[in-house]
Amino acid sequence: METIKFVRENKKEREFAFEVRKRVRAYFKDNNKSIYGNYTMYLKSVVILCIYIVPFIILLTTPVSAWTALGLAIIMGIGEAGVGMSIMHDGVHHAYSSKKWVNDLASSTMFLLGSNIFNWKIQHNIKHHTFTNIFNYDPDISNLKIIRLCEYGPLKKYHRYQHFYAFPLYGLMTFARLFGEIGVLLEYNKKGITEEQNVDPTWQLIKLIAIKIVYFAVIIGLPLYFTDFAFWQILIGFIALHITAGMIMSTVFQMAHVVEGTHQLLADKDQQIKNDWLVHQLNTTSDFGRRNGLFSWYIGGLDFQIEHHIFQNICHVHYPAIASIIKATAEEYGFTYNLKPNVFSALASHFRRLKELGKIKPPTSLPNLATVQ
Repeated sequence: METIKFVRENKKEREFAFEVRKRVRAYFKDNNKSIYGNYTMYLKSVVILCIYIVPFIILLTTPVSAWTALGLAIIMGIGEAGVGMSIMHDGVHHAYSSKKWVNDLASSTMFLLGSNIFNWKIQHNIKHHTFTNIFNYDPDISNLKIIRLCEYGPLKKYHRYQHFYAFPLYGLMTFARLFGEIGVLLEYNKKGITEEQNVDPTWQLIKLIAIKIVYFAVIIGLPLYFTDFAFWQILIGFIALHITAGMIMSTVFQMAHVVEGTHQLLADKDQQIKNDWLVHQLNTTSDFGRRNGLFSWYIGGLDFQIEHHIFQNICHVHYPAIASIIKATAEEYGFTYNLKPNVFSALASHFRRLKELGKIKPPTSLPNLATVQ
């Protein structure tokens, strides 16, 4: 797997990285707190799993109208997105619990989305978190064609309208993963990435195919067997479920990295980024809001993306507490802490950034990284 080297430009970057880690560690030590999940995390997991599973049980056991069934499918989509953001996400980052088997159990909720854990770890944990907003390395901004999420990507005429059509297309996110994962895994196998992770390529492919078969047998097969709905009606519910989940998750993810104030970069000819890795995360990530209440609870603290990117092994229930520490330390050392006031301002900023990316031509030279501070 190709890699990039992060090179500190000055002493201040090293001192900041050391100090912010020291202060966050001190917070947990002084308050006798674990960095992992607590009872609130476990309670949340039960509630969100119920949002996904209970409507499905009702569909299978109780005669309901087609419109009611559609509403239940949409609620399942809300639950599916919540499972991905609030349970699976922490599990895959080994932040849910200090116990490996509990993290594995939380990670396995990915199966409820018809997806596998391995692909997500490569795409998200390794590529996205290591090479955040670096074109051709971070797949979250590099792989889409019809939507231009990075200023270094090729500009097409139709991109000028993307700030209008992008949001409906975000609803296809879970479909793309559901039906495209096998191709992605085959590509990982071909490039040797699977073996680099000490995973058997053939066995991983067999597991992924088995996951897909079981998922479709449950999500499509059980309603066909236990309800009186026609196949086309079940298919509409299936589509509604995934469009709901996809639109929620995609939009939340974009509001952290493709907004005004976050930087997008190219590696230089030596495959280097002239910043400390931790400073790079500050430059390329944005928080949105501090008092989002129920919404923050639901999205797994992903409105605290700076905290998540710097300390991805800390459970998201602690992000509000450490956010003030990180912000104060960044400002003390003269680094920008990107913060949008609330969800709506972040959404508006993403809309404006999409509009901008639909017009500006790719830069002809690398940015002056000395100014990205």
